Amino acid sequence: MIVELEHRRVALVTGGGAGLGAAIATSLHAAGYCVAAGDIDGVAARRLAATLDPDGQTAIGLDLDVRAKPAFIDALAQMRARWGGVQVLVNNAALTIARPVLDISAEEFDDVIAVNLRGTFFGCQVFGGYFRDQGHGRIVNMASLAGQNGGTATGVHYAASKGAIITLTKVFARDLAAGGVTVNCIAPGPLDLPMVHRTVPPERLAELRRLIPVGDIGDAAFIGSLVVQLASPQAAFATGATWDVNGGLFMR
Repeated sequence: MIVELEHRRVALVTGGGAGLGAAIATSLHAAGYCVAAGDIDGVAARRLAATLDPDGQTAIGLDLDVRAKPAFIDALAQMRARWGGVQVLVNNAALTIARPVLDISAEEFDDVIAVNLRGTFFGCQVFGGYFRDQGHGRIVNMASLAGQNGGTATGVHYAASKGAIITLTKVFARDLAAGGVTVNCIAPGPLDLPMVHRTVPPERLAELRRLIPVGDIGDAAFIGSLVVQLASPQAAFATGATWDVNGGLFMR
């Protein structure tokens, strides 16, 4: 059954169950979007959706394994059935493993690439084709500072996948532009997220802050607000770009 919610745009956020994805989903919902949080951890996705809208009218959680193209096709079908259409995709799902370059196995390399790069590709392919057919759409891909500077605290597989997402963004932006679809990516530096505080010792985090020109790590809510801007109908002239949010660690 389609839920009639006049004038509300609809967005899917992959990896939306926690961390940066949850912050992005929260920002979009606060801006008036109906939001589907897709995550391989469906329980976390549904928990996040329930915090946004306990009644499930404007927020839902979906089981979504971005490594599988049919999962995106199914997510799109569920969202269309519920809300009548979709206008925005945020490819945020990511697998991060920090390991010395000479110690990475072929299996681990493939695992990271499958989630980060192949997942972004399938999302752009499935939703990009749908958006093109509708004559309008917004795709925002999450890259990373690691994909620009080679990564200093992440594995080479993660850094390589994020650099490739920047290139993939340009290709889809060019190919979908005539169909009214924009494709951009955001490349954050270190962010103030629970995972960072759980995994980075306080003394190392203090040193990291000293190395960042602005003197602090970033705000995930700001990334969410930037997504809202790039997702808006007014953002029609911004496409194929990488938006840097890194405190001055990388400057062009």
